[in-house]
Amino acid sequence: MEIWLNPLLDLAKRGHEIIRTNVPKPGVANSLRNQCYEQVYEHQLRSTEKAREGNQVSTISGNEDETSFGGGEKTSGKRRQDDADDFGEFDTSHGKISDWQAGWNVTNAIQGMSLVSLPFSVLHGGYYGLFSLVLVAYICCHTGKILVDCLYERDETTGKIVRVRDSYVEIAQVCFGQRYGGKIINAAQVIELVMTCILYVVLCGDLMVGTFPDSVIDMRSWMMLCSITLIPCALLKNLQSVSTLSLWCTIIHFVINAVIFAYCFMQISEWHWDKVTFEIDAATFPTCLGIVVFSYTSQIFLPSLEGNMSEPAKFDDMLDWSHIAAAICKTVFAYVGFLTFGDATQEVITNNLPTRGFKALVNLTLVVKALLSYPLPYYAAAHLLEAIFFKKPPTEAHPEGEGPQPFTSMWTRDGEYRVWAVALRVSLVMITMFAAISIPHFALLLGFIGSFTGTMLSFVWPCYFHMYLRWNDLDTQTIVWEMSIICIGVFFGVTGMYSSFIGLLDVGMVETVTAGIVTDESI
Repeated sequence: MEIWLNPLLDLAKRGHEIIRTNVPKPGVANSLRNQCYEQVYEHQLRSTEKAREGNQVSTISGNEDETSFGGGEKTSGKRRQDDADDFGEFDTSHGKISDWQAGWNVTNAIQGMSLVSLPFSVLHGGYYGLFSLVLVAYICCHTGKILVDCLYERDETTGKIVRVRDSYVEIAQVCFGQRYGGKIINAAQVIELVMTCILYVVLCGDLMVGTFPDSVIDMRSWMMLCSITLIPCALLKNLQSVSTLSLWCTIIHFVINAVIFAYCFMQISEWHWDKVTFEIDAATFPTCLGIVVFSYTSQIFLPSLEGNMSEPAKFDDMLDWSHIAAAICKTVFAYVGFLTFGDATQEVITNNLPTRGFKALVNLTLVVKALLSYPLPYYAAAHLLEAIFFKKPPTEAHPEGEGPQPFTSMWTRDGEYRVWAVALRVSLVMITMFAAISIPHFALLLGFIGSFTGTMLSFVWPCYFHMYLRWNDLDTQTIVWEMSIICIGVFFGVTGMYSSFIGLLDVGMVETVTAGIVTDESI
């Protein structure tokens, strides 16, 4: 195959050079990434060559596109892209995706379960909480663009703009160093993914208690029961088995949000207009900012998403309209939800619904949504931990697995998990369950995660990376703006983590005292 492919590729290159030098191309923005879009023919040709290389049975050492992954593993360009795809919230197994499909995936990522807690942020922040929903959307849209811009560099030999990186991790390896860059980002990603799993378990318990308030089963028991249904996740080898369910689950979630919208507007005559003020609860508002930041976090998926778009020149426009749509939806939902329930607004807005049957229908649907959403972050976290600590599948030459990782491969020669590997994966489900039982407060936990990993992944690191790689090309205004974003991110992060931690301590003390009183009364 390679014998007759090479002449065709050479002919295509010569023909392309003739076209490129004689056909004028429209001007674009000054960023390196936008300049790269002028070289669409080069990009398509490289994609063809990369696909050809990925299909070769044998390769010559030194010609492979290699990069360090996580703890130092060397992987080919094809494997690297596969790893990135595994962590994405989009299906790229069937080729390139359109800008509409990309926008759907971004919208899906930032219109998640955190939406049900946004009215709670208005309760503690008033109009400032609504303003933060718009500001954070604008900042995250900007940092998403500059993060993807960091994937591109100018080739010193040819002067062309080329995509030299494929992931958040590879950017970090350049800016933080090859030794620690990948580890820092992977650690942040694992923390966020595992904490997201914990959030889904907490949300299930919260919703079940709200649905059956008079039941003898308490919140922690509901969490344990829901976690039992999640144990089969330990057997997941890929996400194909849950992708269809996840799609329908997302559609159902949008329908439920529309139903809540409709209910709130039906109560318009009883809205609490005077309850929304310009006052801030300094003790709790930083936690609410963390909730807002978490609700917009999608940066970790954007490099792979842009790389799989059929028309990457539309990436900026796609990011603009998806964040504008999200900002409008979230702001209106938070505002209308708080106007409907006022000071009685709970951490999860659906628990405010008055009719038991209606509330049960909505809550149980959201429980199913949470349970079906759990496999994605769980699989991504387990896959990432496996890539860092465990060798790749064994071969005849390497019966314990290939790679520099410290532990034996989790796979057998026939492509099945080893027994102890299944036990480890089940233990990860159990860890999320025990953590949820220990911290059964959805809004506080959500705010802590957003303040911890959310601000770093979405605010601080993208701006730092962009200035590190583009310092000589940036104007003063851009530098000042990106430094301001870093300062905002650090402020949100520090105050949010402190506020959430104090809130968790206070709630824990109240629960301890309450448990003591109940024990005394029973005696």
